[in-house]
Amino acid sequence: MGKIYEHIDQVLEAFIAAQQMFFVATAPLTASGHVNLSPKGLDTLRVLGPHTMAYLDYVGSGAETIAHLKENGRIVVMLCAFQGAPRIVRFHGRGDVLEPHDPEFNHLRASFPAEPAGRLSTGSKHTALSFPRGRPARVREG
Repeated sequence: MGKIYEHIDQVLEAFIAAQQMFFVATAPLTASGHVNLSPKGLDTLRVLGPHTMAYLDYVGSGAETIAHLKENGRIVVMLCAFQGAPRIVRFHGRGDVLEPHDPEFNHLRASFPAEPAGRLSTGSKHTALSFPRGRPARVREG
């Protein structure tokens, strides 16, 4: 059975920081639309506070994720332990897309490393995530 955390504590934050990969899932409101599940990584996820995270999404990926977030804001971020004890953490929340022209973009961009070497990118986008108090994370261990 899973455990529900009311906020991102130091243990969850350390687990998040140790993961090389995470997954982002979104869906449109229409039943005929597609659920989108995307792997992410390259040191692009940050905990900003006990109920807030952000990830850096490079241009060329995330078009469907961004469209869904702009439509309805619903998002799930999932992390899995690929080493050590089995552990899965899911964050269910709301997301916003920050574009380079948004005032908060440059402040958040400084939290991430420079563009990966060898990757062609004309820009990047941030997705800021917030998780409601009382149910930000469901953790399954063992």
